Amino acid sequence: MLNERSQKVLCAIVQTYINNPEPVGSGFITKRYAFNLSPATVRNIMADLEVEGFLSQPHTSAGRIPTDMGYRLFVNSLHSEIEYQPDNKSTLYRMVNELESIKDDINALLEETTKKLSGFSHYLSVAVCPSTRISTFNRIEFLKHRGSQVVAVLLTDEGLIKNKVLDVGSDLSQRHLNRISGYLNSEFHGYSLIEIRAKILREMAKEKDLCDTLISRAIRICKEALFFPYDDLFISGLAEVLGLPDFSDVEKIKEISRAIEDKHHMLQILEKISDTDGVKVIIGAENPMMQMKGFSLVASSYKEGDRPIGCVGMIGPTRMDYSRAIAVINTTARFLTRVLTDRK
Repeated sequence: MLNERSQKVLCAIVQTYINNPEPVGSGFITKRYAFNLSPATVRNIMADLEVEGFLSQPHTSAGRIPTDMGYRLFVNSLHSEIEYQPDNKSTLYRMVNELESIKDDINALLEETTKKLSGFSHYLSVAVCPSTRISTFNRIEFLKHRGSQVVAVLLTDEGLIKNKVLDVGSDLSQRHLNRISGYLNSEFHGYSLIEIRAKILREMAKEKDLCDTLISRAIRICKEALFFPYDDLFISGLAEVLGLPDFSDVEKIKEISRAIEDKHHMLQILEKISDTDGVKVIIGAENPMMQMKGFSLVASSYKEGDRPIGCVGMIGPTRMDYSRAIAVINTTARFLTRVLTDRK
């Protein structure tokens, strides 16, 4: 546990490095911050912080830079409510209020939210739709497309609308498709999608005993129609984040690109946050995803009423402005919670 003096010096170094990505020297800290400490004392404190793993020293500089441990202690010190207030509230509030007009289409709302967040913050922005694990089936319709292709349109009680083109293996008439959707709507209305998937698997296991071809075909089509692996994940702002000095290194660009491409693991991380309350900060090596260990994630669940249903967040370098990012994500999550709760 650091003493108060060492913690103040560490936080000053972290904030200085966030503002300007250059190694921080003891002389600058002595001049910039009124700690009433001599340069020699600050040097000794910085040396101790390096030994304890909070700072590191680049080979080409006498200054120090924060480690993931240093950033973690800094973030943990941002505990006051003041730190959760955005520094330019009017711009942020104007941004989120512009989203009011599309609040009834949750997919469009989240997609536009990520675009505005990345433009506002210059970080990568991510959002996850309400998890299909908790979405409730309202109805499904099938529209004849061409040949054996059919467009499935799924509507949930939460207002999600999902479209998917399926190949059903044979040329079905619209009348036949209407019979299939009618059966599924009467059979599954009010069930959660995860309950429906489990029921479908049970029915398919005993399909040999099914004499009704309609039911057999309906179950198989429904299984395909309810599988949306990555449609729930929105990512925006790669061009914005690549403009930061932290991405002058080609390897960093490759790392962030690989992280974006690995939607499966990204979705796993964000869905865990979707199930919790409040803003979460995952720094560097704390990330369970290998491609994310050079970056930090600031994210929060948003709710419908009291129930967390999705997640919104930012991804940036470990040198990201945590205080500002926390404030922006906190405000955005509250906005999404309000509009999604009020529309009920």
